[in-house]
Amino acid sequence: MTIDDLIKLLQVLVSLVQGLSWQLLILFVLIYFGAPLRNFVNNLGEFTFRAGTSGLEATAKRRIEAGVLLGSASALKSGDLADEQPHLPGAEEAREIATVVSQTLKPKVARQLAKASILWIDNNPADNAHEIRSLEALGIGFTLCSSIAEALEKIRVLPYHAIVSDMRQAGNPSEGYGLVQELQRLGVRTPVIIYGSSNDPSFKVEARAHGAFGGTGDPQELFSLVTMAVQRG
Repeated sequence: MTIDDLIKLLQVLVSLVQGLSWQLLILFVLIYFGAPLRNFVNNLGEFTFRAGTSGLEATAKRRIEAGVLLGSASALKSGDLADEQPHLPGAEEAREIATVVSQTLKPKVARQLAKASILWIDNNPADNAHEIRSLEALGIGFTLCSSIAEALEKIRVLPYHAIVSDMRQAGNPSEGYGLVQELQRLGVRTPVIIYGSSNDPSFKVEARAHGAFGGTGDPQELFSLVTMAVQRG
């Protein structure tokens, strides 16, 4: 399956999600992802009392859309390592994605995410479009900029709940750490997440050692880090 084929398939899935009733969505999720999603359904039930059926339906659709997009981000990421031939998530990875997304259904968390604003620094944001869209499905707003200098200008004007920075700014693989150091110098405590091409444990340790909230090359872990950073704020 090529990247174009995958994108077409995902567009069909998202269209399908948007056309289903919430009862059918729950059935679809249970059949596809299996028993680990009991908490997902329990959280949906909690939304029934707080948001009503229409609110529940909208929330369920957005979360499943987030899961589909997160799966596509993982598949496209895998293609970088094998002749650009992405693979769809297997059953285990699908369950992991579902578990990650289900955590955002808790009412308090959902409200926090719906009000969140993230600054994403990347000189080629199209490479991470699916990661961004999966988080936008939760209601998170994004401001995109292409350089550290531009990011610092925006940070001086507006507060953000978290910052995601690509490591490869201006051809310098450690430029993201320079941003962390500059924010520390300015007294800005916004969590910074370094999103790179490596998911090696040493990279994660290095990112934290430089003062970042976290570092990862995995779309699922990025999703978790962003939602955790928002909740911390």
